[in-house]
Amino acid sequence: NQVERKPSAPSSSMAKVIASNTASPTAVPVTDTEVTEPALDFGNGDDFGDGWGDGDGWGSGGGGGASFFNQKVKAERICFVIDYSASMRGKRFELLKVELARSVGALPASIEYQLVFFAGPAWVAGCDLQMNGRDSAEVKYDGKNYQWVGKDAYNWSTENNKLPTPLWLKATNKNLKKSLEIIEETKLVFGTAWKAPLEMALDMEPQPDIIFFMTDGSCGGKSAQIAEEIAKKAKKKDIVINAIAMMSPSARDAMGSLAEITGGQFSMVDESGKSNVLIKGQDDK
Repeated sequence: NQVERKPSAPSSSMAKVIASNTASPTAVPVTDTEVTEPALDFGNGDDFGDGWGDGDGWGSGGGGGASFFNQKVKAERICFVIDYSASMRGKRFELLKVELARSVGALPASIEYQLVFFAGPAWVAGCDLQMNGRDSAEVKYDGKNYQWVGKDAYNWSTENNKLPTPLWLKATNKNLKKSLEIIEETKLVFGTAWKAPLEMALDMEPQPDIIFFMTDGSCGGKSAQIAEEIAKKAKKKDIVINAIAMMSPSARDAMGSLAEITGGQFSMVDESGKSNVLIKGQDDK
């Protein structure tokens, strides 16, 4: 059976014709939608890896994931404590800058981060650092001045041993881009003193979940003592320290203890740039 559809009423048909042929007295605006491309130059080419993550849930899509020299972690707050001493020059420095830029550039928006650089003095990356010869420096940060004095390459301190407290940065596009510029532009300076920069990271508020600590050398005859002291403070606060030794077997034992005591990872980076994880963190065992 077929049902014959009744035609529309003449008045309705005429209304449609009139509507389609009569200019509307009211102007209806049409909104143009402009789609802008991100103004960042990292994370989408070969300079700093293969993009914003590694496809395994780490990087910007990993909900709090990050990696550095093949060490993968999950955290809400990460502090990078990085050796910018003169002994890092050459291939080591180029390798560090590429890997640090890749790691920082891939941080997801959910993470808070900070960069602390050290040699003899220690400073928050991007603040005003003025070296006065080899054995003294002035650091300006958060409206305060810190005078550094060094007895030798390994023993540096500030007046009254007061240290700056780094402030957390949110992983916004603006902050990440600025951090990449700082990583590339900061110069190497004299000295290798571990204790102050690690204490600066430990004293942050809120405290970090993970500290990535990278250096290319020991800090003299007290390396083991300093490592044990810092590790005990970190463990008491439940802060994990992941240590990376850049082509430096002399720092292996002390840095290994930093990681082992705090439940972190320890890696050695060889001359080819390959990172070998020697101690796995508690979450990876």
